[in-house]
Amino acid sequence: MYKLLDHHSQSQVHDCPTSETGSSNPNIPPEFLREAVFAGESFWDLEAAYGRVDGVVKTVTGYCGGSLRKPTYREVCEGRTGHTEAVKVTYDKRKVSYASLCDAFWETHDPTNKEFLNFGISTHQRSVIFYSTDEERRKAQESKIRRQMKLNRRIVTKSIASDGADFFTAENQYQKYYLQKHYRILAMDGGLVIGRLAKFIETHELSKKTRLAIEEVIEDLS
Repeated sequence: MYKLLDHHSQSQVHDCPTSETGSSNPNIPPEFLREAVFAGESFWDLEAAYGRVDGVVKTVTGYCGGSLRKPTYREVCEGRTGHTEAVKVTYDKRKVSYASLCDAFWETHDPTNKEFLNFGISTHQRSVIFYSTDEERRKAQESKIRRQMKLNRRIVTKSIASDGADFFTAENQYQKYYLQKHYRILAMDGGLVIGRLAKFIETHELSKKTRLAIEEVIEDLS
């Protein structure tokens, strides 16, 4: 799970580390580290999801598969560059496998959304697994088949070779987006916010999903 940022001034938010999750371990021998790139709707949600996977040591949001070098978020969202919002995941292969990361991928968004097939204004948000080896391609396909067998709608996710699909790191303000949002809450008055959220849970009828989400925010801010 992500840890809260240590800095407490608005000017430092955009200078926070852009690549490491709270579980990052610089002592991991490099021969055990591997990288994988995924795209599934918003890279904010995708990064947050993979940041909670045991064995993931680093996550970076960025843009992949387009024609322009070093695009900006605005350019990508306007659909002028052909890039897709993506997340580069660095993981310890001893703790989590590439196949497991692919299996987790289907839980982060709706891979059957036909909007991902439209290469117009929504080009920047697609469902893609970028593989770098034949073995990764095979494992991604096997994972897709396993998931498809559980669904009654066709998965539209593409598997694309990472060769020629350069990954460009997104701007700092789009790294650890939700973590930075939590930081801003703390900067205003974390204690007050936690108290109000706790009271809200006690005095309102909430769905289980909503209650769990609020409890998670309280835990992260405590």
